[in-house]
Amino acid sequence: MNARLLVYTRTAAYRHDSIPDAVAAVRDMDEFTVEHTEDPAALEVPLDGYAAVVFLSTSGEVLTPGGRDRLSGYVDAGGGFVGVHAAACTEYDWPYYGDLLGARFARHPEHQPGKAVVEDHDHPATRSLPAVWDFTDEWYDFHSNPRGRVRVLVTADETSYEGGGMGPDHPLVWCRGQGRGRVFYTGLGHAADAYRSPDFLAHLRGGLLWAAGLRN
Repeated sequence: MNARLLVYTRTAAYRHDSIPDAVAAVRDMDEFTVEHTEDPAALEVPLDGYAAVVFLSTSGEVLTPGGRDRLSGYVDAGGGFVGVHAAACTEYDWPYYGDLLGARFARHPEHQPGKAVVEDHDHPATRSLPAVWDFTDEWYDFHSNPRGRVRVLVTADETSYEGGGMGPDHPLVWCRGQGRGRVFYTGLGHAADAYRSPDFLAHLRGGLLWAAGLRN
């Protein structure tokens, strides 16, 4: 039986044109049954029937107080949570969410080619990636460096693109525990082309499988 994912794409600020491509890509993954919604009421009910909740390029304040309570209770009790790209631009007014995700978006340079460096290959999201991964994205900067609070999987090589603002230690993909739950975040996934990239799809699939408790 496939693992059930709740894929949430509500936006209250910037909306990524890639969201339909991203949802379609996750639907095409054989391991999952996807329920996609932009309705905050979908997170106001018990979430324990899902293997993971995915915030896929959400932005702004997208949850009701009841949804916040349900999501935090779900993850703390052992549920999986995955944040993709603009998930880091979400729920700035809810301190728990910043702790859950590990860091919050600050800024990004122009969408451009660069190099992602795999720091930890012992994770389903990175096992199939090259040691240095040439990719094109927005290369998010974050308000704080999450290292020490998270397990860093991939960093951005700021010497490979223009406009980076975090310096030589620039985490880009990571995972962490929250209560009894698993949290995975990737800063990549801005453009529709990402969701047609075999490397990126393998990366995303691995993160989803790990958060859902299906891979270690």
